[in-house]
Amino acid sequence: MAQDDQPESKSDADKSTEWAEFRTDLAEDRTIQATERTFAGWLRTAFAAIGVGIAFHVVFGEFDPPWLGQAIASLFIILGMSVAFTAEKRASRSFERLSTHEIDRPNIPNIRWMSWSIIAGSLALIAGIWILNDGRIGQIG
Repeated sequence: MAQDDQPESKSDADKSTEWAEFRTDLAEDRTIQATERTFAGWLRTAFAAIGVGIAFHVVFGEFDPPWLGQAIASLFIILGMSVAFTAEKRASRSFERLSTHEIDRPNIPNIRWMSWSIIAGSLALIAGIWILNDGRIGQIG
């Protein structure tokens, strides 16, 4: 056909290179989205560990000695805190290395804010577990 024989403004090699670069850019965008999903998964894991800690405190609240149930609960809550901290560090490093092309880049301060909020809440929870007894501060008596 006559239309197929007309030369185009770009050669086939230039088009091929352009498409390869575009596909590479999209792959980087997909990596950023995968990092976001992974970060969310890590935060879900942190909340799960904190939930297990709260459950241990409720179930083993009447343990003898009482500090044993509190210690087990605190260990799980600390585990949740460390997961949130690790998630923030890994996600921030990944986002700093990658650049976006077709999607919006996540804000690193928002990532840090989410993780540090979980850590602060966990510290308050641990303090509550060790300080509060039956809703009263201090020793029961």
